[in-house]
Amino acid sequence: MRISVIGVGYLGAVHAAAMADLGHTVVGVDVDEAKIAALSEARAPFFEPGLPDVLASATASGRLRFTTDFAAIADADVHFVAVGTPQSAEGDAADLRFVDAAFDSLLKYVSPGDVIVGKSTVPVGTASRLAALVAERVPGATLAWNPEFLREGFAVKDTVSPDRLVYGVPEGEEGARAARILDEVYAGAVANGTPVIVTDYATAELVKVAANAFLATKISFINAMAEIAEATGADVTQLADAIGHDARIGRRFLNAGVGFGGGCLPKDIRAFSARARELGRGDSVKFLDEVDKINLRRRERVVELVREETGGLEGVRVGVLGLAFKPHSDDIRDSPALEIAMRLADGGAIVTATDPEANANAGRRAPQLNYVGSAAEAAVDADIVVLITEWPEFTGLDPEELGALVSHRRIIDGRNALDADRWRAAGWQFRGLGR
Repeated sequence: MRISVIGVGYLGAVHAAAMADLGHTVVGVDVDEAKIAALSEARAPFFEPGLPDVLASATASGRLRFTTDFAAIADADVHFVAVGTPQSAEGDAADLRFVDAAFDSLLKYVSPGDVIVGKSTVPVGTASRLAALVAERVPGATLAWNPEFLREGFAVKDTVSPDRLVYGVPEGEEGARAARILDEVYAGAVANGTPVIVTDYATAELVKVAANAFLATKISFINAMAEIAEATGADVTQLADAIGHDARIGRRFLNAGVGFGGGCLPKDIRAFSARARELGRGDSVKFLDEVDKINLRRRERVVELVREETGGLEGVRVGVLGLAFKPHSDDIRDSPALEIAMRLADGGAIVTATDPEANANAGRRAPQLNYVGSAAEAAVDADIVVLITEWPEFTGLDPEELGALVSHRRIIDGRNALDADRWRAAGWQFRGLGR
């Protein structure tokens, strides 16, 4: 099929490349000239495993191209809108300026019979509003909403082989036709048995934010238990293992630590709460305010542990391992790791930090930190080491080898990713969250 993708940031670039890799003819459009130039040369403007290879093969095949000219979408039959919806500067609500601007631009080139497909995470009610705009501007075109469920670090796989597909479509034959077209777009996944949920706009919008809210709640729940464990001497990791055997609960996302971050979960749960308040249903999701507070408290707890172990922060040499919000990403948006490193530096610590992919991004935001290329360099003469992003390069470190580099064998495991017994046997003072 002939596909356009409006907005080629993280979501859009991955989607465009994956669609072309599946055999579709794709044009990606964005107003950012530098981003378009990089993608046109098959250079990903961010780190995502597998994306460079897919970009290279898709552009070389001629099925994928990028441009700043919206007129290039006129030949496409299906138009995906994948622009960002950041948190508003004025409050918790989602900022929809980029979504509205994208629709205003693309509707000049859409034809009757085309299907416009929203991928962006938006407040419930947005799709209905935009569907009315589409009907007014281009009678005969149809809007569908197809939320994304990408995991950074696995985005290419999640696009090509999703665990479910959700289509929000209008009623009647118009919606049925849009669903059939989306089935063609995702033909490989559909043929492989991927569950397909065809529903209304509001449900499709809610699926995305509800999933993120549930994951955020599960993470904050185990971090709340970590706070109790620290006060009682219990071990939160063993607690998670025990309750995780209950099939109704499950073990995934029950890893106590510094909590969640990134460009989705934090802003999405805040926007969800804001929208619920607008609908007069704020009490229904009021618990998400506490979820957010618990999450943010765990960052300060790491700073407190460093103070406890070293007697203060002023002049203390801290080796920080990890800056991205999660491994296999260079994303520092709302990153617990970077925020902790900055708080340590603000408290007077001398922070030497490293991340396999996020050093450059972190350096632009936090130039006050010292950046090095490896865990070994970060550990040299350190009074304490803090693991905050669980990259394999860090979780696989040898405590004896690292111990030969530091001034004091003290480590804070902010992700409960290390073998505490092994590190203690090597002479390290070891602290984990909730352990």
